[in-house]
Amino acid sequence: LDHLACELPKKVIFGQVMTGCVARLSSPAPPARKAGMACLGVIAEGCSEPMREALPHVLPHVLQGAADPDAHVRECACFALGQMSEHLQPEVLVYSSQILPIVFALLDDTTVAVQATSCYVLEMFCERLEPDAVRPVLDPLVRKLAAMLESTTKQSVQEMAVAALAATAVAAEEEFTPYVGGVSALMTKLMSLQEERLYSLRGRALECMGHMAIAVGKQTFRPYFAGTMQCACDGLATDSTDLHEFAYAAFANLAKVMGEEFSFVLPELVPHLLKVIGADEGTVEKARDENAQNGDFGYLEDSDDEEGSNHPGYVLHVRTALLDAKKGAITAIGEMAAHTGQAFVSHLEEVMEVLAKAGREHWHPLIKCEVAEALPSMVIPSVAAYHNGALEWTKGDVSGPNPMSQHTLAITQAVLTELIHLMQDEDKETVGKACEGVQSVIELVGPHGLVPVAADCLKYTHDLLSKKAPCQQDEETFGEYVDDDDEDLEDHDAFMTAVCDLVGSFARVMGAHFKQYLKEFLPAICAYSKPTRPASDRAMAMGCLSELAQELEGSISEYWESVFFPTMLAGLADPDDNVKRNAAFCTGVCCESMGEVLTPQYGTMLQGLMPMLSLDANAGGEPTMAAMDNATGAISRMIMASPENVPLSQVLPGLLSTLPLKTDMTENETVYTCLLGLLQMSQPDLLQQREEVKRILREATAEGSKVPDEIQQKLRDALQGMN
Repeated sequence: LDHLACELPKKVIFGQVMTGCVARLSSPAPPARKAGMACLGVIAEGCSEPMREALPHVLPHVLQGAADPDAHVRECACFALGQMSEHLQPEVLVYSSQILPIVFALLDDTTVAVQATSCYVLEMFCERLEPDAVRPVLDPLVRKLAAMLESTTKQSVQEMAVAALAATAVAAEEEFTPYVGGVSALMTKLMSLQEERLYSLRGRALECMGHMAIAVGKQTFRPYFAGTMQCACDGLATDSTDLHEFAYAAFANLAKVMGEEFSFVLPELVPHLLKVIGADEGTVEKARDENAQNGDFGYLEDSDDEEGSNHPGYVLHVRTALLDAKKGAITAIGEMAAHTGQAFVSHLEEVMEVLAKAGREHWHPLIKCEVAEALPSMVIPSVAAYHNGALEWTKGDVSGPNPMSQHTLAITQAVLTELIHLMQDEDKETVGKACEGVQSVIELVGPHGLVPVAADCLKYTHDLLSKKAPCQQDEETFGEYVDDDDEDLEDHDAFMTAVCDLVGSFARVMGAHFKQYLKEFLPAICAYSKPTRPASDRAMAMGCLSELAQELEGSISEYWESVFFPTMLAGLADPDDNVKRNAAFCTGVCCESMGEVLTPQYGTMLQGLMPMLSLDANAGGEPTMAAMDNATGAISRMIMASPENVPLSQVLPGLLSTLPLKTDMTENETVYTCLLGLLQMSQPDLLQQREEVKRILREATAEGSKVPDEIQQKLRDALQGMN
């Protein structure tokens, strides 16, 4: 079922599975309820998109199952909650006030398996929480997990409790500081375990120290740095690949936190990591005779190793533990390059050689994907050494002198060449990471870094948008099962978000030079905005158009009537709030950049924006609140661009009712600049809303406000002037 959910069109499988699950959840037979609950958890990854939309209806069933009298059902409910917490981000976080108390209570369950699985839920759920969400339960949660860790003799429960503590620290951030000493003392005991059967618990403790370092920062963690490093290095002296993997994760986190203070270990650590990355974790052997007797399918015999071969009569044996360790080593190398500054420069040549070989020659997508994520970090040490950590560049300016040193230019071209190669990989996740890597590099070094590879980069990006890339060819293989015209069955490919983000980055770096490519790129982008596409596709396309409008400004005018305006209006009327949100932002930035040219369409745009101001934020959660905030920002931009073309007497009451902003704080500057401008003009319609304006100014400047301090001071001055 897990595999079917991941591979089949979601609209084919989701409804049928949900119907079966819900029917079993109401059964008087505990095994039936257990089966229904387990299935909900199993499909959470593959059917994440429709399950996000159905979360308000699905979650009550799971929370009810967590209180079931049967322990097996409670355990499966915890499993389902953990899967939802892992795969339904960020929508599931809205329900933290409902989920956390229930999971908190399950930590005291009389069944050990339920206790362990509830720790798993905490680990998955807390990793993405903000400090505000975890604060109400932080103290009792840490105390309960610590007590559980000390009182239980079950290794599985101990490991899950340690993982939950680590995730809690990440969520609490600096608020975890009071607990660092006590938790570190517990972890130090576990990190000294010598029995081989306890190595996984020892590794979990090391992992927890790394996560605590991320949470509380360099100053607070410094007293524990040396001890944690010693434990990680001691793990490398064992034969346990599990301990090696945990050590590499710790090195990655400690490098991220300690920065240049980590550089003293580079001369010893980098060669070790490169040896691991270059090691062979698989062997091809001639099949045993008994396999040959099984006919053509003998090489499919199962074993503890991953097996398979394109060559009859041979078997590929893979030591998966070494594969995971290699992935961890690549992660560690990437973080060290990103955070140890110029001290890493002397290692760049040998590191690039090993990473390039792994990216081009390794057979496993896990490794190639990790290489794609690590490669961009190789540019950072050069920028630190030759440019004091930052490169100054101007959008679209390739005629002036190249601001890059020869060293930075050389490493940039080497990195981009490898990333562009990985953009042509057959694995979608690898391609997505490669696109993210290209984006981060060109935004770091500017247009001079992009120019030498621009032709290939643009071509392969357009191929991806047009579904002509190697990683999309399997979609043609499955075409016989799905009508080519039935786009309603197509699912959102998560990696395509990175592709669209890269298109926006081209505009950000190339500026007006990118205009010449709009004729090819716009149709490919807009294909994802059709009503028959999944909501995530429509939101992605609308977001891409927004970025293009923001970065290219008036250069899009040629395509306003034929592309931007109709697509934007469709987005404002879309049933999905994420699409609405992006369409509203696009509306605002177009009005801001194109000015008076768009005023004839103001009325039509306001008809699409005004209903968004009265959406039910409580019912829709974060996406709805973000849509309201972006509609508020869009109307504010319209007012500032051409106040005489906005019917303020009709617009202001609705606009003011949405303030202060609820979730998208990036719109604060726009909204309050508009409000202060109208106050300065003594705009009559605004002055009629005097008390409402004073309410907004008081709330926006109250303690805990997320409005930037500089803006808050202007608002306080305005409030004082109104009193």
